[in-house]
Amino acid sequence: MSPALRRPAALALLLLAGGCTVAERLAEVGRTPTLERPANPVERPGWRPVTMPMPEPEPQVAAGANSLWRSGARGFFRDQRARRVGDILTVNVTIDDRAELSNTSRRTRTNRDELGLTDILGLENKLDKILPTPIDPSSLVDANSSMLNRGLGETEREETIRLDVAAVVTQVLPNGNLVVEGRQEVRVNFEVREVIVAGVVRPEDITPRNTVPHDKIAELRVAYGGRGQLTDVQQPRYGAQVLDILLPY
Repeated sequence: MSPALRRPAALALLLLAGGCTVAERLAEVGRTPTLERPANPVERPGWRPVTMPMPEPEPQVAAGANSLWRSGARGFFRDQRARRVGDILTVNVTIDDRAELSNTSRRTRTNRDELGLTDILGLENKLDKILPTPIDPSSLVDANSSMLNRGLGETEREETIRLDVAAVVTQVLPNGNLVVEGRQEVRVNFEVREVIVAGVVRPEDITPRNTVPHDKIAELRVAYGGRGQLTDVQQPRYGAQVLDILLPY
């Protein structure tokens, strides 16, 4: 493709890539952002079952004659805690992280080398004829170097997140652990706040109130963001984002 056609083609691809988003934004001019309808998390695009190394499934033991107790049962009475696909539990996210790192390094090195050849099989007297200026064979090479490296780094991070999200059990793994996923959308004026929580929960970590803290969830994924007029203003334009990726300076 000639250079004259590359620029229009690239512009057309850029417009096609952002066409759907632009059309959706134009359709919402003067209107509040629409909320997604509640849907089965398994049917959402991009959802995949969780696969992890698992032990052999535990056999189910029936209750003995004239007995309410089953050998290997985790509880005597059945409660309302989530344990099957489709059950709901509440995830308590309380993240209060703070990290401070400070590093200082300094490296110094000084070298000096001298080399002289006072006797080179009598050839030292002929060096004056080869080299443009007279030399002293006792000091043929005189080299020195000095190096100084200094580094200073400092990192300070602080995050505080506190929220409760109702999640749905989407999968029961062979060892009994539960794969949960929860989504929440809240619209305030022209801004929609989205919360997504997902991970793997042990049934033993679910409290009698059918809640589980975030630090008991394996492979935890928490996303908190938004979409709407305020988020749109805070984001760079598409052209600026493309140039920021492509330009090498």
